[in-house]
Amino acid sequence: MDHDRNEQNTPSSSAPLPEEELWAAERMVEALIFAAEQPLSVKEIEERLPRPVDVKMVLHRLTAFYEGRGIALVQVAGGWQFRTASDLAFLLRREDHERRRLSRAALETLAIIAYHQPVTRAEIEEIRGVSLSKGTLDLLLEAGWVRPAGRRKTPGLPLEFRTTDEFLSHFGLNSLEDLPGLAELKAAGLLDSLEEALARMEEEAAEKDAIRTAEKKETTDVPPEAGT
Repeated sequence: MDHDRNEQNTPSSSAPLPEEELWAAERMVEALIFAAEQPLSVKEIEERLPRPVDVKMVLHRLTAFYEGRGIALVQVAGGWQFRTASDLAFLLRREDHERRRLSRAALETLAIIAYHQPVTRAEIEEIRGVSLSKGTLDLLLEAGWVRPAGRRKTPGLPLEFRTTDEFLSHFGLNSLEDLPGLAELKAAGLLDSLEEALARMEEEAAEKDAIRTAEKKETTDVPPEAGT
């Protein structure tokens, strides 16, 4: 009898919760995510609930419930968060633009770090083709979108930089794999000069390879001196 009673008290994925308990679980998960300043992972939600619940199933139901509404439940930075529906983002764009106004130099620097991380200051300058002002990196660090990622084990021990979870959250990305392609960013007019810089680097590298190949060929083709 005790064995049977224990089995009845153990949560089972094959035995769904009664609708009333499921509704209560949805309300609790909904409240936790709404009140959180940062995206919450499944594990974090589970730890804050008063009793065991199939959180993934609850999240699935909430996602379906909010589909098509003014806000959506989405995965960002490895967690879950309520966001303005993507088709209504234009309503808040002006406020967001005024709150965090990035210069073109800062946008390009952020894109370089995002796509080439970990990356050093010298590498950023090499890709952009111009020196990087201290204020540009400071702005990205203060915004919380970029962080130091240790020092590279090369001469001079240069500091490396990576993007943060706050970067993923702000731009609505669940992981770095969700970053748009460079072609998409160029179509949006954000990376014209960056693409030119990358193309210039590729051309310079090709020219250097051609020069080295030619020099090597000249060395091997030198005729032997007379009398030898």
